[in-house]
Amino acid sequence: MRIGNLDLGARPVLLAPMEDVTDMPFRRLCKGYGADLMYTEFVSADAIIRDVKSSMKKLDIDPAERPVGIQIYGREIEPMVEAAKIVEQSGPDIIDINFGCPVKKVAGKGAGAGMLRDIPKMVEMTRRVVQAVDHTPVTVKTRLGWDENSKFVVDTAERLQDVGIAAITIHGRTRAQMYTGEADWTLIGQVKDNPRMSIPVIGNGDIDSPLKAREMFDKYGVDAIMIGRAAIGRPWIFNEVKHYLETGELIPEASVSQVADRLMGQLADTIRWIGDEKRAILHVRRHMALSFKGIPGVKERRVRLLRAESSDEIRQCLDDIIELARQQRTTE
Repeated sequence: MRIGNLDLGARPVLLAPMEDVTDMPFRRLCKGYGADLMYTEFVSADAIIRDVKSSMKKLDIDPAERPVGIQIYGREIEPMVEAAKIVEQSGPDIIDINFGCPVKKVAGKGAGAGMLRDIPKMVEMTRRVVQAVDHTPVTVKTRLGWDENSKFVVDTAERLQDVGIAAITIHGRTRAQMYTGEADWTLIGQVKDNPRMSIPVIGNGDIDSPLKAREMFDKYGVDAIMIGRAAIGRPWIFNEVKHYLETGELIPEASVSQVADRLMGQLADTIRWIGDEKRAILHVRRHMALSFKGIPGVKERRVRLLRAESSDEIRQCLDDIIELARQQRTTE
């Protein structure tokens, strides 16, 4: 699959942009596990123009994590155009426009998935952003529609292609669904099957296993898949998926001890990136708590992880989880 001049190979697996998740250390981790393309957390166009320090830090890219797309969002066209010009100076491989975020503070103000209520403005914004950048491919991530009565993504995808985007990612839910229910890939498949579409179509939603990944490729013919929430606390899912797609074999699950060591490595990398242990822990402990689902009796220890304020506390919590898992194995 190609996006502009970027060759991602056959059946690439992408890391979805996620607020408070896909920071640089997490992207590097996912890259190490085989993700083919990373995306930053979304960045507000208004914040970029105002040069807000916390937002500008999200534009930082480590050469080791490339290729990387920077995702921007906004509700007005001119700020998005100016933001795209500034973002291009950071040297991303792709600039992605967020037309899919469903949260109220974004969509409720007309940005993100809120743009699905004004398709002409959505198309015009995209056209202007494409024209504003010199050489960086512009892509779009969106949803099926605003609600059940406005699933216009097949037509919308055509119109976005016609104004110059290099690829489109579609999440198989409406904005009204948020993240509830099952993702519906039927319309994603219809976009891909549309004979007028010539750009890559990337499918997103509910891919949480190697088997599900292959099913989406085989059943709907998408050019790539994007994994989001399933990578939180389990970034090695990219390795599992890639291995299965290439060999048809499943990789054995990592041991609890291996998971704990990986998480401590992620924490150490995040501390180095942020430069402050407590702030780094706030970034990482959500990943840690989600890494140990399914272990009987682990809930109390996961709560402790979410409340931990130092690396030593986290290491102790992880050691307790390792011991809990060991005790359960000996009684089975």
